[in-house]
Amino acid sequence: MNPEVHHEPSEVSYDEQFYPARPRPLRPSVRRSPRVDTQSGDAHPSNPAYVDWLIRQSILHDATKIAEQLSGKGSMWQNPYADPNPRAAVERAPVWFTAYPISIITAPGASFLASLGDEALWQAFSQIGVTAVHTGPVKQAGGINGWQSTPSVDGHFDRISMQIDAAFGTEEEFRRLCVVAAAYDGTVIDDIVPGHTGKGADFRLAEMAYADYPGIYHMIEIEPPDWHLLPRVPEGRDSVNIDAETEAQLARAGYIIGQLQRVIFYELGVKETNWSVTPVVTGVDGTDRRWVYLHYFKAGQPSINWLDPSFAGMRLVIGDACHSLADLGAGALRLDANGFLGVERRTEGPGWSEGHPLSEAANHLIASIVRKMGGFTFQELNLTIDDIKEMGTSGADLSYDFINRPAYHHALVMGNTEFLRLTMNLARDHGVDTASLVHALQNHDELTFELVHFATLHKDDEFVYGGEPIKGSHLGDRIRRDLCERLTGRWAPYNRTFTTNGIACTTASVITATLGIRDLDRMTADDITMVKRAHLLLAMYNALQPGVFALSGWDLCGLLPVPVDEVADLVREGDTRWINRGAHDLMGVNPEATRSDPGIPRATSLYGTLPEQLGDRESFACKLSQIIDVRNRFGIATAVQIDVPTVSHKGLLVMVHQLADMSTQVTVLNFTSEEITATVQSQYLPAGAAAYNLFTDEAVGTVDELHSFPVTLHAYEGVPVILKGPRSDDTLMQ
Repeated sequence: MNPEVHHEPSEVSYDEQFYPARPRPLRPSVRRSPRVDTQSGDAHPSNPAYVDWLIRQSILHDATKIAEQLSGKGSMWQNPYADPNPRAAVERAPVWFTAYPISIITAPGASFLASLGDEALWQAFSQIGVTAVHTGPVKQAGGINGWQSTPSVDGHFDRISMQIDAAFGTEEEFRRLCVVAAAYDGTVIDDIVPGHTGKGADFRLAEMAYADYPGIYHMIEIEPPDWHLLPRVPEGRDSVNIDAETEAQLARAGYIIGQLQRVIFYELGVKETNWSVTPVVTGVDGTDRRWVYLHYFKAGQPSINWLDPSFAGMRLVIGDACHSLADLGAGALRLDANGFLGVERRTEGPGWSEGHPLSEAANHLIASIVRKMGGFTFQELNLTIDDIKEMGTSGADLSYDFINRPAYHHALVMGNTEFLRLTMNLARDHGVDTASLVHALQNHDELTFELVHFATLHKDDEFVYGGEPIKGSHLGDRIRRDLCERLTGRWAPYNRTFTTNGIACTTASVITATLGIRDLDRMTADDITMVKRAHLLLAMYNALQPGVFALSGWDLCGLLPVPVDEVADLVREGDTRWINRGAHDLMGVNPEATRSDPGIPRATSLYGTLPEQLGDRESFACKLSQIIDVRNRFGIATAVQIDVPTVSHKGLLVMVHQLADMSTQVTVLNFTSEEITATVQSQYLPAGAAAYNLFTDEAVGTVDELHSFPVTLHAYEGVPVILKGPRSDDTLMQ
C-alpha cells in the first residue's frame, strides 16, 4: 500500500470489512451485563451482595448473556466451519506483528490499544508488509481476593473477565483498532485461553459450590474424614501445591487422576505436581469444603474441565470467543494452552493428559464456532508432530511452528542445518502442511527447546544424526546441550535458562551469543551490522516458505535482553522470561520513557524506531520489507513445500516450493559466518531451467542434467530463486 495515500478509517464500518456473513456487533444495550462494582458488607458467601457481585464479574455469566443474543440468528449459518482452511487464513493475514501489551511504550497518556490503532503505525506496517496484529492478552487477568483484585501471575494469560483491562485501554479503542486495521486490509487477532482461567469470580464461586460453577474446573471436593491427607495451607495463601506422595494417596483414595505425563514449570518446593489444595472454604450453603484442583501451569491458573455434565467450562470458553468476534470485532483468535483439554485416568502409568481425543474434539468445537462467525484460529501447541497433525485435522486453521523453531536456532548457533532439515522433513512425512504453520521470530516466551516430539512419544525411536543412529531422547538431550552451551553461561551471561523449557533470550541475543559477543555494552557498529545480517537470514527462513510469517517489536527494533537485576522482582520465582520482554517504543513517541506504563524496563535497541529505519534503505525494517515484497509478489506464502533436500555444505539450507502457476521457487540460505560456494540439488529442479535471483532479477545459473545449479552465498546471506524455462513432467509434484 502506498504510504502517501490518506485513509479515513472513521468512515469504515468494521463489521462490513470482514466476511459478508460475519455477525453484526452485539447491541450495546444487551452486550454484557454492566460491570457492578458496588461493594456492601463482608466478602463472605453468606452475604448475598457479595455473591451477586461475583456472579456479575464472572465470565460464565457474561457468556450466557452473549449466547442468548447470537442463538437463532441466520448469520450463524452462512460460513463453512467443519474443516480447517489454512491457506484461506494465510491469504487473509500472511504477515503478523505479535504484540505484548505490557512491553509497548506508548505516547504520554495514550493506552496500548489506542497506540496499536494509531494510523501512523499502520502506515509503517503497510510499508513493511505487516497485514495483521496479534494484540496479545488484553482482558482482565489475575484473581479476586474478597472484594479486591489481585495481579496476574502469568503475563495476563490467567484471564478472569471479558472486560478489557483498563491498563491497556477500552473496548471502544479495541473496536477502533479493528476499524483502522480494516482500512489497511489488516486483521486483528485476539486471544482466548481454553485451557484455564485465573482465580477470578468464576473460581471463587466454584470454591463456594455455587450453582454449576464447580463444573468449570477439574476440582474435586475432599471429604472431611480425608482432610488429614492434605497439607496445611499457610495463613495468607489461598492454595498450596501437593507433593508426589500426597498426589499418590489422593489417587489411591479415588479422588484425583494422580500423576500426569509431565509437570510443566516444575520447580522443587513450588510446583512438584499438577495439583493444588485449597484451605477450608465455606460454601453458599454454609458447608465447609476443601478442594483439590488441577493446574497444568501455575497455581493461579486452574484448568478448565471440558467434559463435566454441566458443560460450564465449554460455555465459558465459547462465550468468550463470541465476545471477541461479534462484540469487539476481532477477525481471528489464538487458542492458548489448547493441547491440555482432556485428562483421563489409566490403569497403569501416569494419567493421559497430552494428545487426548477430548482435546481434539474440544478444539474442533472452538475452531468451528470461530469459522461459523467468519474468523480463523491458530494454536500454540508444543506437543509431538503427531499431535499437531491430529489437532489440525479438524481444529485450528493454523499451528505455531514449535517443530522447527528450536531447530532453526540450532542451525544458526552451530552453523549446521542437519537437525533443521531433519525436523522439516519429519513434519512433511507426518503430513503437516508447511502452509498451515505460523513461522515466527521472537515472541513473549522463551526460546523453547523441550523438543516434545523426541522426549515423549518418539523417545525410543531411532533417527540418523551426524551419520549415526541415535534414540529420540538422546537426540533431544544433545540439541538442548548444544543450545545451552552456546547461548548461556559465561560466554553469554545476558541469556538465562528458563526452568526445563528453554532459554530466555531475544533473537538479537541469540545472534550475539552465536557471534561470540560477551559484553553487549561494548558492541561496535560492525557487530550490529553482522547481527542485522543474521537476523535478516532468520527472517528469510521464516518468510520465504509457505505459511504465516510472524515477528514482534523485539525483532523490529532489534532489542537486547533486559539486565536481570532490572526485573529482579519478576524473576524471583524462576520466571526468567522477563529478561526477553523488554519494553520498546516502536514509533519513537516517548523517547524519555525508561519503562512502559505497566513498569517493564526499556530494552536496548540496536536498530532504532520504525520511522528512523524506514528512512534508511539499509535498515533492518527496509530490508525486511524487500523480503516480504518478494514473498507477496510470487505467492510463496500459499505455495507447497515439496522438498528440503540434502546439501553439499552443512551450513546450507534449501527449500523447494511449487507456486500456484506450477513454477518452481527455491530458497537458499547460508547459516554460517563464512562464504559458501556450493551446489543446490533436488529431483524437483527441472533440467535446463534458468535460475534467477528474486531480489535482483539477475541470472544465478542453469539447472544441469543432475538437477542442480551452483550458488555462492556470503556470510548469513539468503537468496530466493525462481526457475524459468524447460521442465519435465516428472519434476512436478503429483
